[in-house]
Amino acid sequence: MAIDTTNPVPDALDTPRLSTRDKLVLFVLCAAQFMVALDFSVLNVALPVLGADLGMSPSALQWAVTAFALPSGGFLLLFGRIGDLYGRRKLFLAGLALFGAASLLATFAWDPASFLAGRALQGLGAAAIVPTGMSLLTTTFPEGPARDRALGISGTLLSLGFTVGMVAGGTLTDTFGWRSTMGLLSLFALIVLPLAPGLLPESRTTDRPRLDVPGAVTVTGGLLSLIYALSTAADHGFARTDVLITLVAGVLLLAAFVTIESRTEAPLVSLPMLRRRTVAWGNIGGLVTFSMMSTVVFVLTLYLQEVLHLSAFETGLVFGVQGVLSAVAGTYAPRVIGRFGPRRTLVGSLVGQGILIAALLGLGTGSWSVWLATAAVSLASMCHLGAIISYGITVTSGVPDEEQGLATGLVTSTQQVGITVGIPLLGVLATTSDDLLSGVHTVLALDTVIVLAAAVLVATGLRVRSGTVEAEPVGAR
Repeated sequence: MAIDTTNPVPDALDTPRLSTRDKLVLFVLCAAQFMVALDFSVLNVALPVLGADLGMSPSALQWAVTAFALPSGGFLLLFGRIGDLYGRRKLFLAGLALFGAASLLATFAWDPASFLAGRALQGLGAAAIVPTGMSLLTTTFPEGPARDRALGISGTLLSLGFTVGMVAGGTLTDTFGWRSTMGLLSLFALIVLPLAPGLLPESRTTDRPRLDVPGAVTVTGGLLSLIYALSTAADHGFARTDVLITLVAGVLLLAAFVTIESRTEAPLVSLPMLRRRTVAWGNIGGLVTFSMMSTVVFVLTLYLQEVLHLSAFETGLVFGVQGVLSAVAGTYAPRVIGRFGPRRTLVGSLVGQGILIAALLGLGTGSWSVWLATAAVSLASMCHLGAIISYGITVTSGVPDEEQGLATGLVTSTQQVGITVGIPLLGVLATTSDDLLSGVHTVLALDTVIVLAAAVLVATGLRVRSGTVEAEPVGAR
């Protein structure tokens, strides 16, 4: 079925009015998403201080990140489906309570084991919060301008949370110590949790099919194995035995998952849904924009501190500008999407992100490079945010309410895997290079090629051409 997006739709261009209750619901859901996004980055700057305080060796510090990433990424699809079947609101509230309690445990950790337990439980809480929060958002706000605006705000805070975490982490650690970074997260949970029960409606499917246990086991095991392999490879390379074993195990488990889903009566993931052009190609666009932008942030952090010798605080200011412009982009993205449609916006955003990353190839050793880095990464992040919002809308549009948990679970799984996969695949080229500046240029060049190639593939897959897009399934002729 062809949808003409050449002419603007006046209703889509008007900013929808939200009731006071809608605004409060949006605040609760977005605050929870922001809290989880903050957790991805707020601890990074504090790791050396944390390690010295708790007696963790440098090689063990990667587990401060991996212990969170494993459950938060591995259980997303499972928890998204459980929320569909047994109540999204219930699981969202349980995730919030667990996240808050785990943050307190990490704040007052007395040894490495207690700290890592807190991080793992934070990840488990995040795995419940993210897909159910997104499902509650898409089922609360009807498809159209209201949902586009809500997803725009959510996407902005997701991007902003990661950036704010980088700036706040260093400031809090220098001022109050590393424990304050975990305390900040528990404070967020304490604010959001009392408001949520009275505001959020319960939401679940009308029928109650049995949970696909074999599918849940294989997809969760596959994602856990894959995330472990990629997270460990970021620090130790792909030659380690455990990395190779878990990488192969992850691929085999995910292959088994696909086989199981094709044969079970009540699959955890509907394969016909994955054959939708919007779901398949939208998620590919999301995977690329997340993985490649996280890689840019990683190598620029190295470049600014190791080549230009900026302090951690000065580096944080560079990314602070990025965060401000991302927030601006989030304000206008729904209007752009209303004018051009989410699919065309996704493709255009990927093209813009790729071109601006290419501009970073001009970085050198002079002080002027700070200004180039600030301008290019900030503008690229604006395009990146446009891609985040438009791919979320692309994937969830047209999906029935009873499958929103599944669709948003795929969206959030793509986000998690994207954030995890980019740095070990490309960032390692910079960290292992004899000349860091040359390694950074190599990574940026490959990043540019991948993003622009993805833009072409997504445009072809979604049939974005001459102002018309196709919304038929992937397998349709």
